[in-house]
Amino acid sequence: MTAAEAARQVARHPIQSLGRSTLSAVRMVGGVGVFAVRGTIAALTPPWFVSQLLRQFVAIGFFSLPVVGLTAIFTGSALALNIYTGGGRFNAEQVMPQIVALGITRELGPVLAALMLAGRVSAAIAAEIGAMRATEQIDAMRTLSTDPFRYLVGPRLLAGVLMLPLLTAVADTIGVAGGWLVATRVLDFSSAVYIRNTVDFLQGWDILSGLIKAAVFGFIVALMGCYHGYNAKGGARGVGRATTHAVVSSAILIFASDYLLTTFFTHAAK
Repeated sequence: MTAAEAARQVARHPIQSLGRSTLSAVRMVGGVGVFAVRGTIAALTPPWFVSQLLRQFVAIGFFSLPVVGLTAIFTGSALALNIYTGGGRFNAEQVMPQIVALGITRELGPVLAALMLAGRVSAAIAAEIGAMRATEQIDAMRTLSTDPFRYLVGPRLLAGVLMLPLLTAVADTIGVAGGWLVATRVLDFSSAVYIRNTVDFLQGWDILSGLIKAAVFGFIVALMGCYHGYNAKGGARGVGRATTHAVVSSAILIFASDYLLTTFFTHAAK
């Protein structure tokens, strides 16, 4: 059915089309839930494919360091400039180190690192598994008595959950360093005062809450890549659609879960 035919169908039968869309959305949510449970069980119970797990540690963690580091340093630098400019309107420039540190560790570090992984890792996972689905390699695994969830899905989910907090810790450090660099080299802040204000203001929970978010985001990124790749249909075109859907759904779920986790942490801290 072409796009024009679909539009005419909706215009003729709006209630029917709405019901069909609702059922499709519910079916997809249920499918993702079942897939997530099966993948989690495969990741946490033996047997494990250690070589696959180590391969995913390198692919998801080590190879993502450059893009995460560059994103963090430019974000921290731009954040410092904007906060200094905005604070100047209220004679509050001196709080810039504290706000930069808090913004990076609690929000921008985990969210931006996750979005970089969504674009790089989730797309790659969907393309790889989708290509295996298109070439019937997944069916061949079952024939050889190898569980695709244990070989393909489990290692990627586990690597995403473990590697993204480490990447976020690196992003936090580099992002705060970017703010310090701009503050001391461009805005004439004292380096010792900037570092002391940052260290005295930050609390352990500020860093820990960001790392918890990162673990959840890592699960989402790996899950969406695996789910859309595993269910890809239609050959090369289907693999392309799966890649696009993996990135888009990962980004949306990252923002949604970030809001929910921030709300929960805020109420829990009261």
